[in-house]
Amino acid sequence: MKTDIILAGVGGQGILSIATVIAASAMKNGLYLKQSEVHGMSQRGGDVQSHLRISDEPIASDLIPLGKADLILSLEPMEALRYLPWLKPEGSIVSSNIPFKNIPDYPEEEAILAEIRKIKSHVLIDADKIAKEQVGSVRSANMVLLGAATPFLGLDFEKIEDGIRAVFGRKGEEIVETNIKALRAGKEYK
Repeated sequence: MKTDIILAGVGGQGILSIATVIAASAMKNGLYLKQSEVHGMSQRGGDVQSHLRISDEPIASDLIPLGKADLILSLEPMEALRYLPWLKPEGSIVSSNIPFKNIPDYPEEEAILAEIRKIKSHVLIDADKIAKEQVGSVRSANMVLLGAATPFLGLDFEKIEDGIRAVFGRKGEEIVETNIKALRAGKEYK
């Protein structure tokens, strides 16, 4: 088993929380893990990305080579496109379909979504809307997105829930349950 994931988004969207939950889940599955993060200008709404490599065998490098990522998981559609060169031909994209317009010349939304739709295996999801309407917490949109990506991760769903408990447990049971509810809502998205 080997899964190489590029996580992408904009500072403050919860990309690194997703990476932490996946990492905790991988460790609970007894797997090897390597991770690399780039925060950039994340505190000012800039690009945030993480390379996350999971395997049942030791991993030599924390960086994913161009054309070798199994999955791009992105909370911002334009950021998903930024990392297309890393996606393998049979790879998948799971992305929010709602842009975070933090630059004055943000490209046309439909053009961005059309490029993502060219990838055979893709999921476009309004994670913010699902988090707000089904979970009652727009802050859990990142866990909705993670839930939509669970079929591509190669990890047991229950172990991902355990990862949420491990990562958010110190914040209290209500936060844990909200994030698990969000994860399940994303998993059920069609």
